[in-house]
Amino acid sequence: MPWLVIIVSVCVLWVASLCKVLNTYCSPSKATFLSNAGGALRRRNVLLLLAHPDDESMFFTPTLNYLTSRGHNIHILCMSTGNADGMGNIRKQELFQASAVLKVPLHQIKILDHPDFQDGFGKVWHYNLLARILEEEMQTIVVDLIITFDDYGVSGHCNHCDLNQGVRKLLHDSSRDIEGWELVSTNTLRKYSGPVDVWLSILYAMHYPKGEMHCLLNEHPRKSYIAMAQHMSQWVSEAFCNVLQLYICEHTQEDQQ
Repeated sequence: MPWLVIIVSVCVLWVASLCKVLNTYCSPSKATFLSNAGGALRRRNVLLLLAHPDDESMFFTPTLNYLTSRGHNIHILCMSTGNADGMGNIRKQELFQASAVLKVPLHQIKILDHPDFQDGFGKVWHYNLLARILEEEMQTIVVDLIITFDDYGVSGHCNHCDLNQGVRKLLHDSSRDIEGWELVSTNTLRKYSGPVDVWLSILYAMHYPKGEMHCLLNEHPRKSYIAMAQHMSQWVSEAFCNVLQLYICEHTQEDQQ
């Protein structure tokens, strides 16, 4: 009997969580990310910093869906072609195709192929050089804020982690007024708990001072799936998980000092 109660409770929680997600899909999100006081919206110039093609679809589609639906100007800078398996040119084209699905202008996407930033586990990307390259790239575009991975990189990939260190270095050294936001990694149990993690995500964000962390539910999950479907070269080796929620934690220049 106790086991039956537990099973029923888990099922009820799972269904309630799914309804929460579907309700977000069917109605506009009330999230306040990048909204000014009083809820007014100021369009921002956003740079999404990626390590590999497919990062934008696998990890950042809730963020991109939120930003594009509210008219923010999105730039994508990908630090490598993802050539670990010799398919860099294919993966580059897949990134452009996925970005078209996600409504990011193709002329605002740049993919680098720097010899010191090649895809692969165990390939260290030096954050000082990364920060310098970022500074150079931002000479040609206006950027108000940067979004990238946190220091664990969601999947633990070393290239993701190095991006975080490079952005921190940039924010510490730069005289520009730029915000830095990171995608917060979760443990394995939460990753595979499905929609149940929605409640944990919301509660976790509430524990931070207002405006320092946001929980964004994916408003267009079907678009996320279609975007990831463009990365056919990765469907052989990577299990696709449609990301339903993510967090972004702010690190301002002041935080780095």
